[in-house]
Amino acid sequence: MLKSFTMVVDRFVRRYLPDAFLFAVILTLIVYVLGIGMTDSSPMDMVQYWGNGFWDLLAFAMQMSLIVVTGYILANTPLIKSLLSKLAQLAHTPGQAIILVTFVAGIACLINYGFGLVIGALFARHVIQKVPTVDYRLLVASAYSGYLLWHGGFSGSIPLTIATPEHFAEDLIGIIPITETLFSSANIFIVLVLLATLPLLNRLLLSAANDPSSQLSKEQMAAAAAEPTQDNNNEPDENETKEKTPAERLENSRIVSYLIGILGLVFMIYHFTENGFDLNINIVNFIFLFLGILFHQTPRRFLNSVAEAVKNAGGIIIQFPFYAGIMGMMVASGLSEQMSLWFVSISNEFTFPLFAFLSAGVVNFFVPSGGGQWAVQGPIMIPASLELGVDTAKTAVAVAWGDSWTNMIQPFWTLPLLAIAGLQVRDIIGFCVITLLYSVIPISIGLLFF
Repeated sequence: MLKSFTMVVDRFVRRYLPDAFLFAVILTLIVYVLGIGMTDSSPMDMVQYWGNGFWDLLAFAMQMSLIVVTGYILANTPLIKSLLSKLAQLAHTPGQAIILVTFVAGIACLINYGFGLVIGALFARHVIQKVPTVDYRLLVASAYSGYLLWHGGFSGSIPLTIATPEHFAEDLIGIIPITETLFSSANIFIVLVLLATLPLLNRLLLSAANDPSSQLSKEQMAAAAAEPTQDNNNEPDENETKEKTPAERLENSRIVSYLIGILGLVFMIYHFTENGFDLNINIVNFIFLFLGILFHQTPRRFLNSVAEAVKNAGGIIIQFPFYAGIMGMMVASGLSEQMSLWFVSISNEFTFPLFAFLSAGVVNFFVPSGGGQWAVQGPIMIPASLELGVDTAKTAVAVAWGDSWTNMIQPFWTLPLLAIAGLQVRDIIGFCVITLLYSVIPISIGLLFF
């Protein structure tokens, strides 16, 4: 039954789901119409909300572009390629490959969401070299399924926000430490169950993935699953046989790379000494960048890798502004508030965490940003939880998991992973729908009974 259902969903998605850019455009038009029909906003109001919000994600788009670029650069070094390749050798069969990639991606996303997206995609490309018989689409979907865990981990933006002094809701709920959110029994239960069962679920999907009609063509497979990166560190320098100019000597100087790389290492040590295990997206990019400089050994080899890496960031650069515009319409028109209030209206003390989770999942589909979503829903969910007598920490955990949940079918977050993996969104979303449907069970149990 699972095989048949998965095959039907996968075929439907591959046939009807448009390219990720077109999906963003269609979603823009849907929100525009909903805003006019469900709020007091006029057509011109919605245009203004869209245009005013269009550039609100520029900083975040740059961060995610750098995640792809710096992750690709680091993976292009002999040391990292060797480490990932050795880890990939633990898989000998398609089933083992699926389980290994899911588990590694899940652990990486618990550490940091940007780190997990990059590592999951890169690791999938290494594993396919060791187990070429595994379905590459399912392998990459398995890597992305690990992203479901991110908001229950150390980079979860909502738990970290309410644990930070002077957050916007401090007057209502005070400062809630992560011991009451990330280390609560509900969150630990959900994380452990998903970490243990997602690899097995993806392993069960192999039978559907092996359907010949659903597989990539040989040409597509060859292009997508090609050697992850080309190692240019062992190739002879074309200038070695002739006298170098001063500029060429600088470009091929290991001393230059080592000096700037060591400076970066000093800052990393300082950062973690002063801030503890603060692995935010900026420090992840910083680590990837300066390790890439060190491991490539010369500026020329590093820049050659950069030239290849930037080719993968185009989708992020052009699509994130459209999602910022969507978020602008959702928030300014009050559409996201109306969605949240409807779920609150049908809740009671027992069901409120579940409906907070579901409402967050719906809103996240249109506002795919953990911090941005909490800014939208927090002022609604917090007073409601206080009125119903529901623990505000659990409410925050519920919204956090709702934010993670519908990421499984939201192309916004697939862009960095797919850019590295060499696939399109329609290639993996069919499998991710199964992850979405299954994950409701352990998340609901955790929120209602723990």
